[in-house]
Amino acid sequence: MKKFQKMISIFLAVSMVFSLTACQKATQASTTGKITITNVSYDPTREFYVAYNALFEKYYLEKTGKEVLVVQSHGGSGGQARSVIEGAKADVVTLALAHDITLIEEAGLIESDWISEFEGNSSPYTSSIVFLVRKGNEKQIKDWDDLIKEGVAVITPDPKSSGGACWNFLAAWYYASQQFQDNEAQMKEFMSKLYANVTVMDSGARGATTTFVENGQGDVLIAWENEAIMTVEEYPEDYEIVSPSISILAEPSVAIVDENADKNNTQEVAKQYLEYLYTDEAQRMIGEYGYRPTNQTILQEFSDKFDLNIKLCNINDFGGWNAVYDKFFVDGGVFDEIYGN
Repeated sequence: MKKFQKMISIFLAVSMVFSLTACQKATQASTTGKITITNVSYDPTREFYVAYNALFEKYYLEKTGKEVLVVQSHGGSGGQARSVIEGAKADVVTLALAHDITLIEEAGLIESDWISEFEGNSSPYTSSIVFLVRKGNEKQIKDWDDLIKEGVAVITPDPKSSGGACWNFLAAWYYASQQFQDNEAQMKEFMSKLYANVTVMDSGARGATTTFVENGQGDVLIAWENEAIMTVEEYPEDYEIVSPSISILAEPSVAIVDENADKNNTQEVAKQYLEYLYTDEAQRMIGEYGYRPTNQTILQEFSDKFDLNIKLCNINDFGGWNAVYDKFFVDGGVFDEIYGN
């Protein structure tokens, strides 16, 4: 635990230095002619985009002879989307789910065909939802039904602010639908029991990981696969990953914030920034950081890292994101109903 606390302290210090440095470089860029773009992203992508931005900046300089600086912003995906709508000067967004980008589109900042602008419905990488438990798995957690047992403390973020939390909820709901043959009364009862066991509900996925690992709370963390992989790679003696029988194909989405990119004259570099995510070099970096490359050949190179046999539902099984939000996550929706109970 002390080791993780030390890592978090170092990470926060580095993040502060990075933020200050990025602000200083952005100011310098405006006076030196260096191109600056801002990527507003979600919680668990911090480490990946630090590495990817350096890779892209090198590529762009070699290709065009022009210097580019990428400034990062991270937080819960829903909160990040709202920040862009409220004026955050993002040139691109790389968020946890398509619905968050659709909200920015509906605010008039992104063109309506954004989802078809890049390959794979503008999802250059995917992930899944797994369980992170402490070594030895004292509570013998193996599947979703183990999370509703008495005495099991669950950590998961809040779906009202976290994209990852929405994926968590949907994966559990789909499991319940299979167990109870789509009997919604029984499914809601199952979900009520699960969320009654949630002891801490952070605003974002990274905060939930910190609660579980740094603060030592809970018996199980419902986590992004990449967050769980990163934790186990850092502390192989302390944590292990449990793959449930059913999970969900999580598809984080990317888009150019056209309104801002047009004003900043960054459309061309913003497009190249997102297109480069699909190159072989970037796809391998994606795999190294625990995300699933959309390039299936490269994905197979990481078959020892991912459980590729897990049964995955997808967002289309729920009728798409608009249907999901209208049913589950609007005020007064199913989540409020079961969490209130």
